[in-house]
Amino acid sequence: MPDAFLLSRVLLQFQGGTDAHLHNLSAAAFTPDGNLWLGADEMTLQGGEEVNTIERLSPLQPGVYGNHHAFALREFLDLEDSVGEIDIEGLDVVDSYLWLTGSHSSKRKKPKGKEVTKDIQRLATVETDGNRYWIARIPVVEGQLYRSCSDPHDPSRVLTAACLRRTLLGNELTEALQDDPHLGPYFASSLPSKENGFDIEGLAVHGNRLFLGLRGPVLRGWAMLLELELADADTGELKLQAIGEQGRRYKKYFLNLDGLGVRELCFQDEDLLILAGPTMDLAGSLRVYRLQRAMQYGSDAICAQETGELDLVFDLPFSREGDKAEGMALFSCLGEPALFIAYDSPAAQRRVSDTSILMDAFRLT
Repeated sequence: MPDAFLLSRVLLQFQGGTDAHLHNLSAAAFTPDGNLWLGADEMTLQGGEEVNTIERLSPLQPGVYGNHHAFALREFLDLEDSVGEIDIEGLDVVDSYLWLTGSHSSKRKKPKGKEVTKDIQRLATVETDGNRYWIARIPVVEGQLYRSCSDPHDPSRVLTAACLRRTLLGNELTEALQDDPHLGPYFASSLPSKENGFDIEGLAVHGNRLFLGLRGPVLRGWAMLLELELADADTGELKLQAIGEQGRRYKKYFLNLDGLGVRELCFQDEDLLILAGPTMDLAGSLRVYRLQRAMQYGSDAICAQETGELDLVFDLPFSREGDKAEGMALFSCLGEPALFIAYDSPAAQRRVSDTSILMDAFRLT
């Protein structure tokens, strides 16, 4: 197996009071101006209140990002923080828009280790936060987010924040998937994430097409991607277009990732890079794959390594002490194309201070 070549460490410097983000980074993207945008699967404490945020870090010098600013998403989207965390699991930046997706998953409560009876009861409790069903875009210009603004490259074009239409079943996507022969049963059973339940953990955008990577379910060892085409609808809303077979509003790709699920996605030209890891909540292999010419498929597809459609790029270093790779973004590092990797539950040695942490840049050949 090809091993990853570590090109450089990347130092992230946050403001005080952001301890949660040091341990829960789950998505990353770069804007053309060099700013690094980060999402976490936990909420941020601001003024004594838990708030869903996006983090911006600016380049200070090669390999160092700071000047941290947290943007409360409710300032740009009609989002109620009281409904719970978005559980941001994917970010991408295309054409002056920052795109984000929530996990769209249910969750099982964790034991607290204080009282056996209550812990057993917690393990029987499955919940869903309404905010997890967000797929949205926000205008991003010169390091700032906006609800609405003019396109700096075309002043006649207005950039507007918008989200996929919300429904009683979450949004248009989860509504459309209720009767899907592969995914419908997982919605009917409310199987939680990290137990092979439905769980979005990757987002990549190409024009008006969105690719969503599923950590789960993995079906007989085959991971899944969903491809969507979105169009503007009413003000602040996006709608699904017919894109699949028989007018279906999504396409499905089944990928041979050696039994792993998708953790993140990003485009390199026409190829789709896929960060893969275990579906369950355990330490295991973490790998990067390349889906060749991802936009070529006109219908549902099965993509295998044996046919040359899918290549293993490299294996990430294995760690039993955390380092769960969840964020991935293409960027230039030391004059070379590289992959920035952000870790959830990072190993202790990455912690530089109470507000600073080291992430990785791997050479991408």
